[in-house]
Amino acid sequence: MRLKDYPEIIRHAWAGFDSSIGVKLVVDISAKVSTNHVFRVTLDNDDIVIAKLSYFGKYEHFKEDHRIIQALANNLLYPFENVLARSLVKNNQVYTYRYQEDFVDTWVVFYNPIRAMNRLPRRLNEDQIRKLGAEAAKFHLACFRASKSIPKSSKNLRTDIQHLLEILETDTGKYEHRGYISTLKRQCDIFMKNIQRLNVSSFDKMPVFVDWNIGNFSVTDDLKIFSRWDYDWFRVSSRIMDFYFFSRVVSNVGDRTVFSYLMGPLMEDRFMIFLQEYHKIYPLTEREVLFMKEAYRFFILNYVIKYGKYFFHRSYCTKLQKEAYELYFPSIDGFDAEKILRVLKL
Repeated sequence: MRLKDYPEIIRHAWAGFDSSIGVKLVVDISAKVSTNHVFRVTLDNDDIVIAKLSYFGKYEHFKEDHRIIQALANNLLYPFENVLARSLVKNNQVYTYRYQEDFVDTWVVFYNPIRAMNRLPRRLNEDQIRKLGAEAAKFHLACFRASKSIPKSSKNLRTDIQHLLEILETDTGKYEHRGYISTLKRQCDIFMKNIQRLNVSSFDKMPVFVDWNIGNFSVTDDLKIFSRWDYDWFRVSSRIMDFYFFSRVVSNVGDRTVFSYLMGPLMEDRFMIFLQEYHKIYPLTEREVLFMKEAYRFFILNYVIKYGKYFFHRSYCTKLQKEAYELYFPSIDGFDAEKILRVLKL
């Protein structure tokens, strides 16, 4: 097998799930800005399943995340009971397949295809922003209630940042981030101190998906969340981890093919409208508002710096990481929590 013969790995994975029926066709349907791989698999009887292939992080975390997502999908109540895709199950467990050969180590999970309705417009009007704010609050409440009955997650904010610090001590980390080691260590230190000060560990914990760009979910005609896919950045954490991407969805610029991760959307008046509607249904606390700044810092450290080479193609990863040092980190102190606190009357 040649390196990265992903369709062949998918065929191996399917044979491990059900060897009684073969695979007719494997088609890559991945988003082209990312290095992640998603496939539409057509079986010999013309049934279709979706395969997700991953090769970064730890296989144990991959299995754990999909066990949690499956439990969440099964425990979300109306009207969100069909929002998430279900994984295929074998022997009462989510089926995952690990392929190891020479220096190839990759793993696969299968999903039932999920239906989609409307994609949000690239730029929302004020009425749409208000509806989305209310719907996001309802979805978070549903996830929080369901979180009481899902498996525990071994990952948390501290372990992820500690992992980055460990990477920075390796020869590979020193080479990849040469010239910026002290900057990254300083940002990690600020983050750790601030989450301790804010007592983030006491916040409501729930499954969050972090990446809410408009290509990852669909809505009904009246902007109710209909379906959600792409679980690459899934974690169990504070709901505030979702807010940066919500701010991007409602921003004045709107969704763009060429993108950056500037902090500006968190300060826009349009995001204040979103927060007002959200706050009416699932009230935010002062400390959660203060944490928005640190959640943004974590996003840049964990997803752009630490895992950027896995989530983005090389040229885009280089662009985003360069912007992180020149724009994102220097802008963080411009976050004005007082503006949000005034709007929410906190």
